Parts: sequence; structure tokens; C-alpha cells
Amino acid sequence: MILAGLVGVVFIATQILPAVQGLYERRNAEIENVLLAVEREARLIEDSLLWRDRRIEAEVQQALVENQIFIGATVPLVEANLQRDLSKHARDSGLSVSSTRLADSLEADDWLMVSQEMSFRTDDAGNTITFLRLLEHSEPRLRVRDFSLSRSRNQYNGSITVVGFAENTSRGGGQ
Repeated sequence: MILAGLVGVVFIATQILPAVQGLYERRNAEIENVLLAVEREARLIEDSLLWRDRRIEAEVQQALVENQIFIGATVPLVEANLQRDLSKHARDSGLSVSSTRLADSLEADDWLMVSQEMSFRTDDAGNTITFLRLLEHSEPRLRVRDFSLSRSRNQYNGSITVVGFAENTSRGGGQ
């Protein structure tokens, strides 16, 4: 009986105890894997929210840029659109356009920069301030590159050079 008890204890120590210990270690490894998977999923959810916010921010930035650039299928159309907007802002400000030069355009990669010079007259210097404010808030955006204003008697004569930008959709067309 003692011998049978000893054989039983040896059997339990060599067979059952290692099997139970192996089951316990596998269970702990599975729990650890589940916790890592839960942590990874939480991180993915957090990252997806971050990427969604970044996408929304990029779409807003894209819309802002699209509102600031000129549209035209060819370079001459973009130049004409810029000249039209500049003349309209001058008229809306009470300025008389005395002359405009031909627009200059510069292409770089997929972008086009159009530069337009215009001379104007007015009886009221305040009209030039109104004109500059209209340009500052214009859509598509006209940026002032050069500006001069002189007074002779009761009339003001001025010159302005503005630039506008457009995506160059017509490679080599129209210049």
C-alpha cells in the first residue's frame, strides 16, 4: 500500500502536475494574446479617428485652396478670368481703369501663376482702400505684388500688379 501510494505520488508528480502546469501556462498565454488583441483594436479605433480627422482637415484645406485659385481649360482663359475679376473689383470700388497690359504667365510643375498689371484713376483716395480690401477678400484670390499711387491736382493715378494662381490643366496649350 505504501508502495502503491509512492507510485501514485510519483505518477502525479511526473505526469499530472506537468500537464496541469502546461494547461495553466497555455491559458495565461491565451489571456495575454486576448489582452494584446484588445489593446491593438483600441489603438486601431483611436488611429482611425485620428485619420478621419486628418482626412476632414485635408478636405477643408483642399476646398480653401480650390476657392483661391482660378479655373480655366487653357492659359488664355485663366488670364481672361483674372483680368475680368481685377477690372470688376476696380469698377466696384469706383476706380476708372485707364489701361491694362497683357498678362504674363509662368508655369511650374502643375501650377500656373498669372501676373496682371493695371493702371487706374480716381477722384477719391478712399476708393483705392476699398479696391485693396476687395482684392484681399476676393475669391479666387488676387494677391497684390506691386502697388503705387500718386496725386496730381485733385485726381489720383495708380498702378497695381496682381498675381493669381491656377492648376495647369493644359500642358503647353495656349501660351
